[in-house]
Amino acid sequence: MARLEDEAAQNTSALGPLIGLTREDIFGAVAVLLRESGSDPGRLMRYGQDMGGEMLKIMTGRSELAPDAKDKRFRDPAWQYNPFMRAGMQYYLAVQKGAAKWLEELDLDDLERDRARFVSQIIIDSLAPTNTLAGNPTAQKRLIDSGGLSLMKGLRNAYSDMVHNKGMVSQVDKRPFKIGGNVATSKGAVVLRTEMMELIHYAPTTAEVYSVPQLTVPPQINKMYINDLSPEKSVVKYQLDHGIQTFVISWRNPSKEQGGWGMADYVRSCREAMDAVGAITGSKTVNVSAGCSGGQTAAVLASQLAAERSTQLGALTIMVCVLHPMQTDSEAGSLISENGLALARRRADKAGIIKGDDLSRGFAWLRPNDLIWNYVVNNYLMGEDPPAFDVLFWNADATNLSASLMGDFLTLFETLAFTKKGEVEMAGHRIDLSRVTSDLFVLGGVTDHITPWKATYRSTQLFGSKDVTYVLSQSGHMQAILNPPGNPKAKYYVQKGKGKLPPTADEWLKGTEEIAGSWWPFWVEWLQARSGANKKAPASLGDKTHPPLDHAPGTYVMEACK
Repeated sequence: MARLEDEAAQNTSALGPLIGLTREDIFGAVAVLLRESGSDPGRLMRYGQDMGGEMLKIMTGRSELAPDAKDKRFRDPAWQYNPFMRAGMQYYLAVQKGAAKWLEELDLDDLERDRARFVSQIIIDSLAPTNTLAGNPTAQKRLIDSGGLSLMKGLRNAYSDMVHNKGMVSQVDKRPFKIGGNVATSKGAVVLRTEMMELIHYAPTTAEVYSVPQLTVPPQINKMYINDLSPEKSVVKYQLDHGIQTFVISWRNPSKEQGGWGMADYVRSCREAMDAVGAITGSKTVNVSAGCSGGQTAAVLASQLAAERSTQLGALTIMVCVLHPMQTDSEAGSLISENGLALARRRADKAGIIKGDDLSRGFAWLRPNDLIWNYVVNNYLMGEDPPAFDVLFWNADATNLSASLMGDFLTLFETLAFTKKGEVEMAGHRIDLSRVTSDLFVLGGVTDHITPWKATYRSTQLFGSKDVTYVLSQSGHMQAILNPPGNPKAKYYVQKGKGKLPPTADEWLKGTEEIAGSWWPFWVEWLQARSGANKKAPASLGDKTHPPLDHAPGTYVMEACK
């Protein structure tokens, strides 16, 4: 169960160019694959002969095919000692090996090869014998040991998913969690509420606080309480315990009627929040941190403030966010086409919003081994409940995405707006990050498949900031952020000494040092150095103009997808 939790937590859903991926793009990749496969009959025949020879070895017990040591699906001893199970495994491995060899021989360019490899892997993963009761010896043993109860429980889980989870296999047992009960428990209050967002002011936990406050801009998909998941995993609590005046935006879950909310509206909301934070704390500057799609929003915000020559933005932290995407960053990203992006825009405009459930479903099928078949085996074949894990509970609490904002995110991706200097207009100005001079902290995750760390590193080269720090955390995506002190496996990488960061991630990596432990203390020390002088902590939350309205985490965070 712990392994299942860890693997799923590495693949939390996120907002990026994949929102522009359409089924036509996938079918197109399959069409190219089939067309090229049939273009050379001789190659096809040679491939068939090779496969036939391998199959003959399997049938006569002479095959030496064995699974990769990292492939956890075939760890049951039956795969080695039961001749029928062993043969079934080797048939599957033969197909897997043959497909990889076949793809390498096809006359495809790099982009087409990435597309073909990604689609073929999804298909091959679905054919694994472990996905069925007949082909899974561990599930068969559980069936016998439980006297058939595991099968009954698995059927009940499948029925529950069909009725209550729109046919998708559940990734988390939500029952133990309650927002505001044992999740999102830090004390605070909503001090500003608009149609789009609530601003939460968290109660200080120290006698003195730093004078410059911190505002967190969360992603527009998933809820803000990832920043305050539990007392042990709370970025909010860690900031408070180190004297940082902490504020977090909570975005409203848009319905179809709010499909017109675009980047300009979200940036305006961020500025409303900054104004309120400044008024409450008496600070002329506000430090800002943001992750994933919130990082893209914060980048547009920073650009707009710089265009107006505003000095309101203090230090800027951007976590697991790609501002300079390349189509080859991931194999899934290689599927995206210009036609697919146009189709995605039209469909979103017609619907008004993209439903959070649909986003989660699409993301899961892009990583089916980790996010679908793992749970099919656990929930249906083994008859186990899905794990009760706070990160997965948050991940399942999806939000809708307005059509206009989706269009703006796709524009940022298509035009590479953040890499241009004043060429792309958005949010009432021409984006130019070279004018942003705030001290900058950028975070990436070693095993992040969603925002690959080398892609996040490119952000360090886009800003006009003279003081730029890049930290590479272990783990993937949100787990890279949720890496608190106390984890014995935690480590991170930073550049040795001070100085300008090199232009590429590979060059940076050569000059780094590995540090054991969480990166949080390093970041908070960086933040404290940019948070002004100490002063007495406020005795109450908000001010006369921004009085407390509701207890944290507020009301918008409770709204489910409609």
